[in-house]
Amino acid sequence: MSTLPQKFYPVVDNAQWVDRLGAAGARFIQLRVKDMPEPELRAQVRLARDYAARHDVCLVLNDFWRIALDEGLSYIHLGQEDLDTADMTAIRNGRLQVGLSTHCQEELDRALTFEPDYVALGPIWETRLKKMAFGPQGVERLGEWKRQIGAMPLVAIGGITLERAPLCLQAGADCVSAVSAFTQQADPEGQVKAWIAATGR
Repeated sequence: MSTLPQKFYPVVDNAQWVDRLGAAGARFIQLRVKDMPEPELRAQVRLARDYAARHDVCLVLNDFWRIALDEGLSYIHLGQEDLDTADMTAIRNGRLQVGLSTHCQEELDRALTFEPDYVALGPIWETRLKKMAFGPQGVERLGEWKRQIGAMPLVAIGGITLERAPLCLQAGADCVSAVSAFTQQADPEGQVKAWIAATGR
């Protein structure tokens, strides 16, 4: 069973964040880029890949599994809707590690049939950054999920702040993911150091 490289997991929308946060000590970063023409998207992925190699970051690409294969990435993250069209045979043959989003029991059951390298549960708290069809799950659900998946890593996401992160880890999450806690702060590099201190390496 795979292990995750760090207990916190920034999600960013631009390759420059991989450089900045990676230089500050983040070692597990997801690039989630939306509504961008493919040539620009590929340029972002290549730049992020190079920054990740420079800083020893495990880079995860959201959604675009074909580009991840083309550009030699090692990790992707897929939502439930992506599973309807993703070629999991090609993904596994390309040795891509896979994280999957889940929001309810039915989605967890479905995700586990794909034998992912981690599952993410969210939103744990209410989040304004992404319109969600599901309400807050609460930290108690993390313990329920963890008991079901055993050694498979569990990522908590949605409304997670520096103060809330330890609560998620105590409840059963192996890793906590956040967006605005890094990219919308005055001192993102300082935030990385604070999260390292709060979650441990």
